[in-house]
Amino acid sequence: MDNLKKFYINGEWVDSISSNTFSVINPATEAQIGAISLGGKKDVDMAVTAANNAFKVFSKSNKEERLKLLRKLRQITSERYEDLAQAISKEMGAPITMSRNAQTDAAIGHLDGFIDALEELEERLILKNGDILIREPIGVCGLITPWNWPINQIALKVLPVLASGCTCVLKPSEHTPLSAMIYAEMIHEAGYPPGVFNLINGDGPTVGSALSKHPDIEMMSFTGSTRAGICVTHDAADTIKRVTLELGGKSPNLVFGDCEIKEQVTAAINECMFNTGQSCDAPTRLLVEQSCYDEVISLAKEVGNAIAVGDPSLEGEHLGPLFDKIQYNRVQTLIAVGIEEGANLLVGGTGKPMGFETGWYVKPTIFSDVSSEMRIAKEEIFGPVLVIIPFQDEEEAINIANDTPYGLAAYLQTGCPERAERVASQLRAGAVHINGGAFNYGTPFGGYKQSGNGREGGAMGLEDYLETKTLHYP
Repeated sequence: MDNLKKFYINGEWVDSISSNTFSVINPATEAQIGAISLGGKKDVDMAVTAANNAFKVFSKSNKEERLKLLRKLRQITSERYEDLAQAISKEMGAPITMSRNAQTDAAIGHLDGFIDALEELEERLILKNGDILIREPIGVCGLITPWNWPINQIALKVLPVLASGCTCVLKPSEHTPLSAMIYAEMIHEAGYPPGVFNLINGDGPTVGSALSKHPDIEMMSFTGSTRAGICVTHDAADTIKRVTLELGGKSPNLVFGDCEIKEQVTAAINECMFNTGQSCDAPTRLLVEQSCYDEVISLAKEVGNAIAVGDPSLEGEHLGPLFDKIQYNRVQTLIAVGIEEGANLLVGGTGKPMGFETGWYVKPTIFSDVSSEMRIAKEEIFGPVLVIIPFQDEEEAINIANDTPYGLAAYLQTGCPERAERVASQLRAGAVHINGGAFNYGTPFGGYKQSGNGREGGAMGLEDYLETKTLHYP
């Protein structure tokens, strides 16, 4: 890409003021595929100034004008679909089939969800007491997105900015800049006014912190680790800006003996391994009723051994590599910890799969006979690692499920509709997936406890970018 070392500010690709650079690595080959500039505080100031100036005009745009731009962006997204898919596959290792069907599909799916939400949004309404309530764009927004679902998270943050009449500065992960820069090109082509959308590459301690502290930014939206989310919150505190966070998870998957065990346990294991386990809402704790525990263990071994690892450039349902060496080492360490803690290694283990000496590939790994006190049951591993924990009854299952500082998602397998409702109501999580029920675009996404605050997607995701004003007439 010609503009790889440039930033998109005020409708133009401009040189970075900072001279620092960062290598972009293909995790499957360990080869450098590019280099980006890493911005500094002066770059942030320039982008925020552009966004602040643009807000004065774009905030006055009407709903129909914004819908027209969103529909144009949808057309362009469809045209650049394959470009996005290829970029994501190269920069973070998602197998190309999965990159098309899930990673890139989010760009269209979330856009449709926000178009629907904006069409239904009541920007002005009269309350029963006669007062008038008005919803207005909050202002300039700082957006920080992760590497594991790069376009999914960019869409969930940038699209409500564009739909609401806000303006923004986006800092994508420095590890996955290719897809983000394509997205900037798409927004430019759609005809958004200069300064509405701005993109700066950089690291969290420098650019991320400068955004969070900036007095002219009214809202920060961050997706990433809980540790980094705490830093964003601290940095934003002095200016009392709105902060929305989508953070980590250690999601439980409760399996009761009355479910369709072969079908639903197979799906549960594959769901955990999807995206090479690099999803914050992955069901990484399989909680299994004692009455069907032996059957599930046997099935898990069979399913786990059948999971293929492969080159992400090839079509197929295989897993790709982890996204970089640091994450590979972390996952290896925690697999070794699980063995040391006395968990039964059912599938996989330490080291790379046979034939994959180059690239950050990991063996799909399953532990059984895990207790909730083990580190592998408590810590977010963020790799293709599943732990299986037995339980005796419904009460114990709920207690184990909720025994975590996280609360992003939970999963539940049962053939009893009454149990499904009863248990779901007691799980402290932002989403409960019942018997394989999938997430749908337009539904709010977010978690309880240390998994964050606020919601992304659909009407609630749009409302996070709006302020409420009331008018009082005599």
